[in-house]
Amino acid sequence: MTTSALETTGIASRRPMLPRSLVGLLLLGPALAFLMTFLVLPSLILLGYSVLTQSQAGDISLPLTFGSYERLVTSAAYRRVAMTTLRVAFFTSVVALLLAYPLAMVIAYGRPLASRITMMLVVAPLVVSVIVRTYGWQLVLGNNNTGVLNWLLSALGAGPASVRLLYTEWAIVIASVHVFLPLMVLPLAASLARINSSLNEAARMLGAPAWRAFLRITLPLSIPGLIAGLTIVFSLTAASYVTPQMVGGNRGLMLGVLLEQQINTSFDWPMAAALAAVLVAIALIANVGVGWLAERHFRGR
Repeated sequence: MTTSALETTGIASRRPMLPRSLVGLLLLGPALAFLMTFLVLPSLILLGYSVLTQSQAGDISLPLTFGSYERLVTSAAYRRVAMTTLRVAFFTSVVALLLAYPLAMVIAYGRPLASRITMMLVVAPLVVSVIVRTYGWQLVLGNNNTGVLNWLLSALGAGPASVRLLYTEWAIVIASVHVFLPLMVLPLAASLARINSSLNEAARMLGAPAWRAFLRITLPLSIPGLIAGLTIVFSLTAASYVTPQMVGGNRGLMLGVLLEQQINTSFDWPMAAALAAVLVAIALIANVGVGWLAERHFRGR
């Protein structure tokens, strides 16, 4: 190496290097600024609205009050809506989980052609608008002979208008499972794909049946995808507005629909802000609670 090259190398080595943590912060800076401006700050403003007082003229100002939260706790109507929201979100998450595991296993372990076809079928609903999909479920679940399901049952001799699902909680569950199922399948498939297949093969060679190998190996190792899928589906279902509004009716009134009514019908911004805060709290509790219960259960086993 020549003298000039050595001098150049020495100069480059003497240049000050930025700490790795500072480089990371610089790279995260634009994303953090975006989240702070368009997510954190509006959320804090909305939380502030929930404890302010709205005058008869519509102005929101001091004094501070927790009247909106008190109404949520003491009013039987609000409690009923909250329980409906939690119940629908819970059943949607459970049904989506039961349907997602077989689909995710086909995507992760199936033959290449079957895996690609299953992936296409799972992802295909995401390219269709939620409104269009919900209108489709209105046609399928329609009461009387206007619904496809009742028409088929009548054609098979089950009698006219034998099933009344539309404008019930179960209609919201069915439509929500269709809307959010891909968000359960994709995290599960990613977790299953990372599991070493030799572990299942070893369990089968040692005499474990397929169901025991799934419960003792596949299920515990796929916990990260399960937690992600459950929290996403539960949170989005609890906060959804379009699907409950279109297929739930008055019997399926949920917090998202009630929030929209408080803003556009009652013009009660403090109450709407309190409902939004409750929805955020539900999402956070679901995220932390599901992860804690799952890790505690499988760690104990």
